[in-house]
Parts: sequence; C-alpha cells; structure tokens
Amino acid sequence: QVQLVESGGGLVQSGGSLRLSCAGSGMRFSLYDTGWYRQAPGEQRELVATVTSGGSTNYADSVKGRFTISRDNAKNTVYLQMNSLKPEDTAVYYCNSRLGIKAYWGQGTQVTVSS
Repeated sequence: QVQLVESGGGLVQSGGSLRLSCAGSGMRFSLYDTGWYRQAPGEQRELVATVTSGGSTNYADSVKGRFTISRDNAKNTVYLQMNSLKPEDTAVYYCNSRLGIKAYWGQGTQVTVSS
C-alpha cells in the first residue's frame, strides 16, 4: 500500500524555521517527482516547491531564497527546510509524489507562523 506521511509542522514565531519531512512507503520513491503544496483557510492549494527524481528543484516565487527542498532516496524521504517564516506561510502543507499517471498525496501537516 502506497503511503506518504508528512511530519515536522508546528507553531513558530515569525522569522523562525521549520523542517518538514515526507516519508514514502510501498513505492519506488526515488523514481517519483515529489513536491510540497500548501493550502491556507479559504484559499486554493498552491505549489510550494518540487524536486524531480533526478534532483532538479523548482520553487514558487513567494518562497524562493527562504525554502529549500531536498531528497534522501536512501531514506525514501523528501524534506522542506523553511527559514525566515512569515505569517502568510501559515497553511496545511501537503506532500505529493507522482510518476506518470500515478499521483499520491499525504494527509498534510499544519504550519502556523505567529506574528
């Protein structure tokens, strides 16, 4: 059974840092392009950052220079290092992995940034 499990969310003050983890199981995780998305209350889900199976990365303009996505295929895990957090980064963060027509989502982890 394919499963993505996010962890690392929490409450942090503005300017602080968090590191999110997305652990995959039941799949050849290293073959999948994986990304982080977020959804704030009343807003649509938006792309934050992606990392391909080959290690290429892409970021939303709003997080460039502050967030870093990386992957450790030996641990079947993708990370999102978030620095200089802002209140507008508050959202539920979701992990998504896709390979061809296959796509999987995690359950999400809450990130709350207080001002």
